[in-house]
This record gives sequence, C-alpha cells and structure tokens, in this order.
Amino acid sequence: MSISSAINAARSGLQISGLRADIVATNVANATTPGYVRRSLNISENLLAGRTAGVRATGVSRSQDAALTAERRLTSSDLSQASVMASTWESISARLGDTAEGAGLFKSFSDFEAALSDAALSPESSANASAVLDAANSIIREFRGLSTMAQRLRAEADQSIREGVDVINASLKQIEDLNTKITRAQTGSAQEAGLMDERQRVLDTIAEYLPVQTVERETGAIDVLTREGVFLLAGSAKELEFTPSAAFSADRSLANGDLSGISVGGTDITPGANSFGAVSSGMFGALFAIRDRDVPEFNAQLDTLAGDIMNRLSADGIDPTTPAGAAGLFIDTDPAAAGLGLAERIALNPAIDPAQGGSLFRLRDGLGATAPGPTGNATILNNMLAAVTALQPINQTGIQGTFSSSDMVAQLASLTGQTRIHHDSVLASVTTQHAMLDEAEKGLSGVDIDTQMQDLLLIEQAYAANARVIEVAGAMLNRLMEI
Repeated sequence: MSISSAINAARSGLQISGLRADIVATNVANATTPGYVRRSLNISENLLAGRTAGVRATGVSRSQDAALTAERRLTSSDLSQASVMASTWESISARLGDTAEGAGLFKSFSDFEAALSDAALSPESSANASAVLDAANSIIREFRGLSTMAQRLRAEADQSIREGVDVINASLKQIEDLNTKITRAQTGSAQEAGLMDERQRVLDTIAEYLPVQTVERETGAIDVLTREGVFLLAGSAKELEFTPSAAFSADRSLANGDLSGISVGGTDITPGANSFGAVSSGMFGALFAIRDRDVPEFNAQLDTLAGDIMNRLSADGIDPTTPAGAAGLFIDTDPAAAGLGLAERIALNPAIDPAQGGSLFRLRDGLGATAPGPTGNATILNNMLAAVTALQPINQTGIQGTFSSSDMVAQLASLTGQTRIHHDSVLASVTTQHAMLDEAEKGLSGVDIDTQMQDLLLIEQAYAANARVIEVAGAMLNRLMEI
C-alpha cells in the first residue's frame, strides 16, 4: 500500500469515527424520548478498481423488531380498553355503595326499613313518621343520582368517542404526510430514521383507540389496517365517520338508531356491531361497551329495583283506604313510559308529602284518609314493613333469586362489585403483559447508556489509531522530502 493510500484509508476512518460519534451522541440525547429507536451506522469496505480504499458509510439503521413492536402495539390497545373499563366500574361501584355505612343506595334502603320498623313500633310519633319520609326521599335521591351518573357516563363515553375519531383522522393524515416524506428521503439516512420514529409514535396513538396492523411498501411507506382487515390508510388516509349525540336517556340506544356508530368508507367498524369489521379492542371497544351495553344494563337494573320497591308498597291490601291498583308510597311520574328509565322518574306520592301539599298523617292512616285516625293504629305501617321485608322471587336484568327489598339492593351491589373485580383482574393481567412486551422492545430498540459509552470508547480508540497512521505517514513524507 502506498503512503497516499494509507493516508486516504486513515482519513476515511477518521470520517467514519466522527459519524459514529454523532450517532452515539444522538442515541444518548434521545435515551428517554418516547418512541425513539436506537440508531447505528452501517459501514462497508470502500473499493476502487478492485482495491481497498478505506471504509465508507452506507446508511443509518434502526434497531427495531417489527414483529415485537406490532405485538406490543396490539397489547397497548387491550391495555387502553382494560383501563377505561376498570376505571368506569370502580366509579359505579363506589357510587352505588355496598354497606349500611357511609352513603349509597344500600344504606338508603337499610335506613328506610329501619325507619318503618321504628314508626310501626311507635305510630303516634311524628318524628318517626318524618324519619320514614326522609328515608323515602333518600331512596329517591339515590335512584335519580345513579340515573344521572349513568347518563353522564354515557355522555362522556360518546364525547370521548368523538374526540378519538378526531385524533385518529388527524393521525392518519399525519401518517400519509410522513409516508410521502419517507419515500422522498434518502434510503438509510438519519432523516429517514427520524421520520420512521415519528410515524411509529403516531401509530401508537391510533393503537390506543383501536388495534391496527401495517403493511410496508417497497418505497418505505405503509398502509394501515384494523386488526379485522379494514383499511384506514391505503395510499391516502380514509376518514372515520361518527355523529355525536346530545341526549342519553334510558330509551336512547344504538339499536334504535338514536346513537351513532363508527364507519370507514361505508364499512361499519363499531365495536359489537354485526359486521366483519367490528373493532374488538382498544379504547373504542371500552367506550362503546360503556355507552351501549354496560351502563344501559346497570340502568335497567336500577329500574328493576325502583319498580320492585314501588310495586311492593302499591300492592293491594297494604292500604285499605286506596282502591285496587292505586299507587302507594312511591309513584312513577310518567306511567306511559312503561318502566324504561323508572329510576329517574320515581317520586314520593304527593298525598303524603307536605312539600307537595300532602299530609304526613296519611303515612299511618292511609293515603286516602281525609283526617287523622287513631294514633296507635300501626296496621298500615306494619303492612308496609312486611312488604319491604318479604322474600320475593325475581329473574330480571341479571338479578336472580329470592330477596327482600334491601337484599335485592345488596345483590345489585354484589354483582357490581364482581364486575369491578373482574375488570381490575383483566387490567392487572394486561398491564403485566404490556410491561413485559414493552421491556422486551426497549431491550432491543432502546438506548442503553452504558453500552453507548463503551461504543464511544471504541470509537475514540479507532479515531486515535487512524490519526496515528496519518501522523506516521506525514513523518515519512517529511523524511522523504528531506532526502
């Protein structure tokens, strides 16, 4: 090898060392950047006329396992779904209550039963009668409060769906733009690697709402599909269509056409829909389940409880002052609604409520009484107490068995608690799976500072060696010039 060849080879080595040092610096600087994939410089031998002429850089590679990333991304969809479901049922269970302590529907029923018992023992006591009235009003407030919460949860889910659709539509447009930039970037360049990192971050955002898969094209661009095979981006971005709603009463549903699903290019991808493209996971899976299935079922169970306590206290024979079929202590403010949304409409009978022009003595003497009767007559109060404590069979809205009115509320609280525990267990399991995949992905594509520092030491040694070659070659040239 001639001196000039040695100098050129060493010079190329110095240039490569500088490029490698830049890559290491970039890796270290982005060690905590979400979605950043570790870079490395591709190096090959430089040949001129079949003879070695040092080294050259052939591009920048990203240390990524596409299959592992895709699997982690799918698990991210499951994690988003599990998180929303667990959080929602935690709120429902806490609001419903499951003991006689604190607050909640179960406590209100327990207090009502206790107040009736005290009033039956001392029918002459106006304080005991007022306690029954207060307890009855507490039941009404709890039913209405839970119904309001159910409507709010459905409204929030619908709003989150709308926001998610906007996010995905914007993200798909962003991926379309990134695809264009990647196809125009030099293959293996640092610019291309950065654009691919950004595209991966956008895909991760979409995956939070629905599971996706990708198909890579020869140009470096990708198409995006749902896991079920519906194209979201094929060359150009498609648009998800969704119409938000403004009302979420118990009678409004997706099946009735009152609420909107999601479609892409005419294909229905609504979770739970009777369509090949129905999304099965992700935040959309949870939000549609909350809006269209879980919360409406919970609302129906509330209606069942409200109907039960109302029917128990309206049974013929409890109050001899009222005609057969007449309403009792609790009434439905809109009987034509046929029970749907009853928990929201249940109210106190005006005949007994002083706030509505009624008289409290009718609690003891009968709703049809025109004047106070004997103060020691506890017949109607005992009938009411027997009605609410009687064990009655039921098989509606998932509530099965033989219960008193309080036991039925306890059963609902138990079912709600079981559902909450189930979703907590699912969340714990999916969180573990996601953490394992995330850790494995980071192990392959993340930045290990210690490893990068070791590489930097090797780069320094290579730089020093190439610099020494140039130094020695220079000394040799100087000696030749002296000769």
